[in-house]
Amino acid sequence: MDDEGLEMKRRELMRHGLAAMAIAAFAKPLSSLAAQASAKLVKTKEQWHKLLSEEQFHILFEEGTEYPGSSALLHEKRPGKFICAACNLPLFDASTKYESGTGWPSFFASLPNSVETKSDTSLFMVRTEYHCSRCGGHHGHVFDDGPQPTGKRFCNNGDAL
Repeated sequence: MDDEGLEMKRRELMRHGLAAMAIAAFAKPLSSLAAQASAKLVKTKEQWHKLLSEEQFHILFEEGTEYPGSSALLHEKRPGKFICAACNLPLFDASTKYESGTGWPSFFASLPNSVETKSDTSLFMVRTEYHCSRCGGHHGHVFDDGPQPTGKRFCNNGDAL
């Protein structure tokens, strides 16, 4: 191989090496962000109480409910993400929000791994309650009467977002 061919090979190896270094530099922050999103955030009720309004604390950590029609987010239509008021984890994409007629902001799908569910029998019926998967904050209930493509209605307290 002549000197010109060797120089071209050297440049190609250098380009590939730089590309590999760039990928490695971005891979670590991205993987740590993913781990951070799935990591549990544990605080005492007193710590949460200092960070949130009375109404937010009541809804998120005492499983309260706001009055229907009272949320400023009820008619929110801008694109973006709806995040947990306690820990800022993105829970819903605005494209999944719809008018359910219930008086609470409603979504037909949550973002992947953003919520966890449990059975709620508090009103002499069985409902499915959902919480933020990071901080455990209560957001609302999910029902099987929503629009397609999921058929779900995540009925959310606006003060929890």
